[in-house]
Formats: sequence, structure tokens, C-alpha cells
Amino acid sequence: MPLILTEEQTMLKEATEGFLNENAPIAHLRKLRDSRDPDGVSRDLWRQFGEMGFAGILIAEEHGGSALGPVEAGVVAEALGRTLTPSPFLGSAVLAARILGDQGSDAQKADWLPRIAAGEAIVSLAVDEGAKHRPDRIATRAERSGNGFRINGAKGFVLDGHVADALIVAADTDEGLTLFLVDPRASGVAIERTVMVDAHNAARVTLNDVEVDADAVIGSVGGGRIALDGALDLGRACIAAMLNGAGDQAFQVTTEYLRTRKQFGKLIGEFQALQHRAAHLFTEIELARAAAIGALQRLEAGKDPQGLAVAVAKAKAGKVAELAVQEAVQMHGGVGMTDEFDVGLFMKRVRVLNELLGDAAYHQDRLARAQGY
Repeated sequence: MPLILTEEQTMLKEATEGFLNENAPIAHLRKLRDSRDPDGVSRDLWRQFGEMGFAGILIAEEHGGSALGPVEAGVVAEALGRTLTPSPFLGSAVLAARILGDQGSDAQKADWLPRIAAGEAIVSLAVDEGAKHRPDRIATRAERSGNGFRINGAKGFVLDGHVADALIVAADTDEGLTLFLVDPRASGVAIERTVMVDAHNAARVTLNDVEVDADAVIGSVGGGRIALDGALDLGRACIAAMLNGAGDQAFQVTTEYLRTRKQFGKLIGEFQALQHRAAHLFTEIELARAAAIGALQRLEAGKDPQGLAVAVAKAKAGKVAELAVQEAVQMHGGVGMTDEFDVGLFMKRVRVLNELLGDAAYHQDRLARAQGY
């Protein structure tokens, strides 16, 4: 397939960017950060996401969603990267919606998917436990207890976990990895908000003898690995799109600065050295965008079972976005590090997105192992 958006996807891109530029520009992030908002995310904006159809982009029409695909989710994700908008989109509309849509029981789907699609509920995936993303090393345990399970463990980097209405917890059982739908208000659940360096939200979740019924299991006992891996790859591809959005927007801000800033009586954009660096960055951004669109297209077609295209996209987008924000700060000079300019905010966001669901080294290793190295 051509590594470009279709006409309908381009219309979605324009609608999403227009909505976010009007309702959640970078000033929205600054306001939440500077006011020390206790949630760090706007529930009203999330409901607007529901009204616009963004929150339910991957959810079936029977549950109030738009029934679109990974490429469309990537379009929304890229727009969020451009505006740095704090939003439960990745955790709820992508990761949780994919798991519940694929493996949830009829009751779980009926209870949660319509509310996610309407922007009325936030559901967070709790999988990571250490400083780095290692979904193959889950120490959280769920032991059978009565007609259900008792869960013990600790999770970190849980996106918007402090405001979640439900948690999807990955835990090891005697039968294998299992996903559980857990009430964050249940006895034994402790949640601590962690404001990240980019002013977005995550949480630490501790589970101490948390009792859940058998109907809290998503899918089958021991059958959570396939559902989790599929959701994580979709999330990684969407993060690649976010990185592309953040990197490209930092580039656009920088090129505008090059056109207006004068030094030694000349516009600095006239200096050939800066022109060469900008041209190189432009080509890298286009390559990263193509890699992300390709990965999303392959996911939609079911042609990337090992997630190798996703690994390429996440690693490439991370490296390019890192280059973009570094060049942005350098070309702005000393003022690029001040809070008055937005480029520093993009640098912080890129650093967090690079770590989320695996950094470039993680995905490069994944590619190497898949090819026998």
C-alpha cells in the first residue's frame, strides 16, 4: 500500500488538528501544569473527545464507537503529539479499548466500551513493573482464592492511573499470564500519582491481597499474552505517530524561527549550515512518518504478527524525534532552554514517549532477536 493517508484519513487529520488547536493547544498543557491541577488531565476535554468520535475510534459501532482502524488511531495520536495534549487517548481509547474489544466478555464490553467511546470513563493498563519496559517479566501474581483470585504486586508507569475508573492488570497465574479488570477503589489497591518530566500523567499502583471475582478475568485464565502483545504493538505504533507529530511540530516551530531571527544583520535561515541541517531533518521526519504509517497499515491488515514493522517504526520515530528536538533547541540558541519557548516542552515529551512501551534499544534488540542474532 502507498505510505500516505487516504482522502478520508486526511479529512480526519484536518478535523483532529483543528479541534486540538482550538480546544487543547500547548497553552492547555501549560495551564494544567502551572495551576498544579490535581488530575493533570481535563475530563471535559475527554468528553469532547467522545463527542467528536475520537475516544471511540477503535470501538465497534454496536458499542457507540466509530469502528475505524489503527491508521486512524495513529492520525489522532500524531495530532496529540503536535499539541502535547494530556489525554487518556493512548491508555483508554487504544490500549484498553483494544484489549476489551478483542478479549472482553459481553458484560465487560457492554459495561466499559460505550463509556470509553463517550469519553465518560478512563481505563488504564497496568503492565510495567521496573524502570524499563519488560512485559515478558511480570512478577505480579494472582493466586486462586474462593471463586476468584487474590492479586499481589506493584506496577509503575500506569498512564492516567490516578484518575482511572478501572485498571487492566497483567498478572502471572499458574496457567500463565492473565489480564484482570480491577476496581481502583477496591480494598488493597493503592495508587500514587507521578507527574512526569513532560507534565503528563502516570501512576504507581500497588496491589496488596486484592480480591477479584472470576468474572474480572479478561479473556481466559492464562490466555492474556496474545491480547496484551497485540494491544502493546498497537500502542507502540500510535506512540511512533505521536513522536512524529512532536518531532515535526518542533521542526515547524524551528523553521519559522529561522525565517524571523536575525543575527549579524542576516536571517539565520540564510546560513547554509543551518539549511543543510534542516534539510537532513526534513528527510528523516518523512522516513519516520512512512515507517509509522506502514506499521499501522500492517497491523490493520494483520500482516505483522511478530510486530517487526512496529519495532522499526517505534525505534525510528524515537531517534528522529530526539534529533528534531535537539536541533530545535540548538537552532533557537540559549533561549531554546527557557520555558518561554515551546521547544523545551517538546524535548521533554519526546524523552517520555521514547521510554513508553520500549525505547529504541528495546525495539532494536527485538528486531535482532527475531532475525536470529
